[in-house]
Order: sequence, then structure tokens, then C-alpha cells
Amino acid sequence: MEKIYRITMGSAKCAVDLGDGSERGEYVDQDYILQRLGRPHRSISLMYCYYPLDEQWPARISEAMKDADVSFQWDYPYDDYFTYKGGLGGSMEGEPFTYMRDIRRHGQDVTLTLTIDPAVTDEHLAAIGDDLRTFGRLFLRINHEATGNWFSFNKRATYQEVADFYCRASRIIKEHAPNVQTVLCIGGVEHPETGEIEKEKEFSQAVRETDIWSVDKYMSLHWGWPYDVAEPGGTTHKRGSVRETYEHTKLSYERFRYINGGKEKPMIMSEFNSDGDVTGAYEQAEMVKMFCDILKEEKADWFTGFTFYQFRDRGRLGLEIEDPNNKNVGIEQPVMKTYKEIINDEWFMPSMTCGEEQELPVRLRWGSSEDAEGIAVPVHFDGDPHFCELAFEDDSNLMIELNGRWFYKSPEAKTIDLMPAFYENRLNGACDMTLKIFAPPATGENDISTEDGIYNYYYTLEKLPVLRIRTSPVEPSVDR
Repeated sequence: MEKIYRITMGSAKCAVDLGDGSERGEYVDQDYILQRLGRPHRSISLMYCYYPLDEQWPARISEAMKDADVSFQWDYPYDDYFTYKGGLGGSMEGEPFTYMRDIRRHGQDVTLTLTIDPAVTDEHLAAIGDDLRTFGRLFLRINHEATGNWFSFNKRATYQEVADFYCRASRIIKEHAPNVQTVLCIGGVEHPETGEIEKEKEFSQAVRETDIWSVDKYMSLHWGWPYDVAEPGGTTHKRGSVRETYEHTKLSYERFRYINGGKEKPMIMSEFNSDGDVTGAYEQAEMVKMFCDILKEEKADWFTGFTFYQFRDRGRLGLEIEDPNNKNVGIEQPVMKTYKEIINDEWFMPSMTCGEEQELPVRLRWGSSEDAEGIAVPVHFDGDPHFCELAFEDDSNLMIELNGRWFYKSPEAKTIDLMPAFYENRLNGACDMTLKIFAPPATGENDISTEDGIYNYYYTLEKLPVLRIRTSPVEPSVDR
């Protein structure tokens, strides 16, 4: 490896994000997810709640009231998510901050879904903003699905009060954490004959003030889980069509833009899937693929990205189902293979732009998963490798890509085996390819004491690792 070039990572035509943990499953660490999927996501979505004025707080409500007579997931006094341990008088030593650091070390942004009691004071909101200042670009989804009636914040306030709270919370949190981008997730145009989004009068100001527009779309869903089983004729599940899901989402975007005086904003799906409880595993995979095929065929440049809900699920909304015998074990579903094909399609992959030749040492910049400057190193292979590995002498924290496969190097790691890049994509002969290296924050947080540290993290790479390539076994085979 002699020459190096500057390379810039930008946004995909359609970004892919991934849900990781919720009321339906535990958080799965990013090393495992990267090994299973082979590439990082734009963002990883975490789901938490903040009801600090309640007597049961900060316990998770289903654990605090484990003997309660509950027949629906959201029948508790507050939402049954993991509890946000920060905020006023809180600590950043626990959740969700440990997971947020893990996500950012692995070259991804954080989407934090946070359901919040509308009765909290401005001081509570300011404290949340202070918590989030060091995490670079962060997507904050406040009181999602806000035009519904199942979450506790909707039971404690009117729709107008929920909408006004969204604007107040967004304003105060961003005053303390300007790196945060707020996501408004509400019902879109569910009934095309009306032409309006759900609760349009109440939420129009929030549509104008938010940074990002969002709808949650499940092409099929069993909302009665885990308290009943979806069967024909049941009333706790539904199934729609793929095309209808796409068209309603597009109508919602157009209506959001109309409310915003014709000005565009990013449009995403913060939760997207088809529930295997309703469709079975095979048609679940088919429907996810059909929707993504429509995005490509329609060249849907109005649609910024979606979050697949979720990686591992106790029901059938995951790439893996949680093993009922061991929550740390996942059982792969057919949608996993389909999803891997989707995220490796060019339409859903981040852009890469190669620039001028560089000399060591080189300063790398990490702004976000859609705004990062790394290096590209040309590598020649004489043939299909039997050994391919990098040896490091430093304590760098790096994301590395070769032959379409991504690898993580922690500060403690000294050798990274790159052979998994070839197991499913072997070389037919000699070829040239590019090794790409980026440096996300080693601790998962930015140094905000620097001039632009609230937005960017910098790392100086002093020397390249040593690349070892062998195109034959160490010892030749012998006759048996």
C-alpha cells in the first residue's frame, strides 16, 4: 500500500436505518449486527421513555407492575419502553448512553425515540438537551405516533397539547444541543379522499417547525401481540397492500410540504416492516422486497430513508426472532437474506467520492454517517486470497471497507481479519480494489471543547496498517 487518496462518504439515494431494542426486544450490540449484516447503517434507532414525575419512575413500568392485569401492551401508567436514565438529576452512565456510544463507535448515527410526559418542565427538557450535546448528529423522535391514542402522553393531554409540547420540547432541546435534528412522526394521509393528514389542524405548526417528517408504516401488523394470537377473522391485526403503503406515504409527504408552504424537508419512515405474525415468514420477506423495488423503480427522490423495525424481536417483526430459551440468541428469519440484498443495492448504499492524493499523516473527519472524510488505499490482488489481514500498531478506532464488506477496528484490536470480505464474493483472478478507512469517535462522543466539536470529530492517522495477503495456504497440500 503506497498511495492514499482522500475519500468522502455522503448520503444514499435512500438511507437505511435499523431498530435495535424496544418493548418487544433487547438491545443487540453493534459488533454482532455488523458481523451478521456486513455493513453499518446510517442510524440505529433506540426507543426509551421519560416520565420522571410518576411514582414508579425510573423503573421499567412492566417490571414495576409485573402483577398488573394488563391485556394490551400500552395499558400501563406509562409506556413500556426502557427508561431514559438521563434528564434532570439523572446520569449518563447507563442507558441509553452506553448503547449510543456503541452505535457511534461503529460509524453510525443515533435515532433516539423518546416518549415524554407533556407535564415535564422546561428544566427537564434543557437537561435532555445537555445530555445529547456530545453525540454528533442525532435524530430525536419525540412522542412518536402522536395522532394515535395508545401512548401515555396522548392519554394525559389533548392532541393540541401534545402538538404544542412537541414544538416546545424541540425548541428547548435544540437550544442546548444544536446537533439534534427533530423528527415529527404522526399519522399521514390515511384517507386520500380527505386530502389531509391526521389531526392536521392541531399539528400544522409542528409540521412547519420540525426538521424531518415521518410516518410509521407496517404493511401488515399484529398489534394484539403478545396478548393474543393472530388468526383469520381476528380483530387485532391488519394487512394492506405494498403499493397502497407507498402511495399513502407519498401523499403524506406532499401534504406535509403543502402545510410547509411548498418547502421540502426530509421524509422518512421511522418504523417499517410487514409482520410475520400476519403474513408468515416468506411473504413478509416478499413484501419488504416489493416496497424497496418500488422505491427504485419510481426513483423516489422525495423519500429520504426508512428504519427497518427491528433487528431482533420476541414476535415476528425482526430479522431475527429471539430464542425463547435464551434472549441472547437470535433465530434468523427469511427476511434477513432479503434485507442483506436490499442494503447492498446501490440505491440504498452511501455515496463515495474519491479525491486528491494524500500524504501521511492525514487528518480524518467524522461529521456523520452521511458526511465523513476518510482515505482510500488502492490494493492489488494476484488472485483469490487465502489470507488477508491488517496489522495495527496504534489505538485507532476505525471502520474499514473492502470488497463490499465492512469491518470494525476497536482501539484495543491489533489485527483485523479481512477474509470474510471474500467468503461470499471470491475473486476469479488478479484484480485491483480499494481499501477504505474512516475514523468515527473512539469513545462514541465528540470533543465539544474544540471549535466545531459539536458537529465533527477528528483523528490523525500517523501510519497505515500492514496488509498481509497470501493467495495460497501457508503449506501446500500433501497426498493422503
